[in-house]
Amino acid sequence: MKRRRYFGFDRNIFYTGLNSFFTDTSTKMIYSVMPLFLMSIGASKTQISLIEGIAESTASIMKALSGFWSDKIGKNKPFMIIGYATTALITPLYAFVINPIQVLVLRFIERLGKGVRTAPRDSLISASIKKNETGKSFGFHKMMDNSGAILGPLLASSILFFRPGDFKTIFILAAIPAIIGVFIIIFLIKEKKKQEKVTRSKVAFKHLPKNYYIFLFIIGVFTLGNSTDSLMLIRLSETGINESFVPLIYMIFNTVSVLLAVQIGKLSDKIGRVKLIILGFLIYSFVYLMFGAFNNVTVFILMFVLYGVYSALTDTCQKALVSDLVNKDMKGTGFGLYHAVLGIMLLPASAIGGYLYDNVSPSATFYFGSSLSLIAAIMMILFMVKLKNDKSKSMENETV
Repeated sequence: MKRRRYFGFDRNIFYTGLNSFFTDTSTKMIYSVMPLFLMSIGASKTQISLIEGIAESTASIMKALSGFWSDKIGKNKPFMIIGYATTALITPLYAFVINPIQVLVLRFIERLGKGVRTAPRDSLISASIKKNETGKSFGFHKMMDNSGAILGPLLASSILFFRPGDFKTIFILAAIPAIIGVFIIIFLIKEKKKQEKVTRSKVAFKHLPKNYYIFLFIIGVFTLGNSTDSLMLIRLSETGINESFVPLIYMIFNTVSVLLAVQIGKLSDKIGRVKLIILGFLIYSFVYLMFGAFNNVTVFILMFVLYGVYSALTDTCQKALVSDLVNKDMKGTGFGLYHAVLGIMLLPASAIGGYLYDNVSPSATFYFGSSLSLIAAIMMILFMVKLKNDKSKSMENETV
């Protein structure tokens, strides 16, 4: 039976995107003001970085485990419900915290929920994709995700403009779209049937291909210099700009990413993912270089535009590449390890970034990130050459 499509996409891909739109509206309402809120209750730059790093990294092991177990039992939806419901329940509790430690606890629990849901969600998307539409489909999900990331900061900025310093209202209202996202999963997303249990019994990390692990290593190097975006927002706030405009400017990069995500996904289906990932790393290197070299609102606004280009390039193409490299029975495991690497590396990245910001200079943080992203771009170029050589050898063997 032919599955119904919505705007040219499988129903699961469409509704997963809609779920991400509402969830990211919620999370970005909070994230866009969290650095300002933490500073208002006495947190230092290092503490802000560590809160984000610890929360992401300590929950990252769950990303690998949830992906692995979703492959084992052949189901993704239960993990998605638990993960998104956790975010919805935690969100309004930020309104009642009075010190940075309480924020850390809530962030850890909320990120634990993200760890449970992320890999199974990407696995569900991958299993629902029509042939030759991998980049397009992940591009659509990125577009919907970042559409929420536009609305969230816009709502937060509006609240701060009319009610300066009223973070409590932002946190409470942010729970509404998060709850809507949970209902979408429960009632509108259908479980995608996987292979039979005999196949699932073969799920093991050792069955993932060598090129996949090489790719993960490169991503790890890049992410070590990819400290929390909170430091970019702090750098922006230190120019003297009104705090109500900080989430509004943060919204710019999400807007650019929305406009480009689907088209970049389609382009990656035609010319390959690796070239676009390399371009993304180079743009990131330039953006961080400019954040280190300047302290100017106009420059930073332009850099947030480029940061949106980087986001659309890397997030879309990296997930599509993982889907390409991993066989269909290991999608959850593959996406789980990928997201785990991103999360685990965020702790040292944020610790280094925060330390450099407080104890050396703000510029040192961004120069460090710029340098590592340039190294990662060079490594991706070498990886691209390896993939081409592997493909040539495979074709020669088939000919023989």
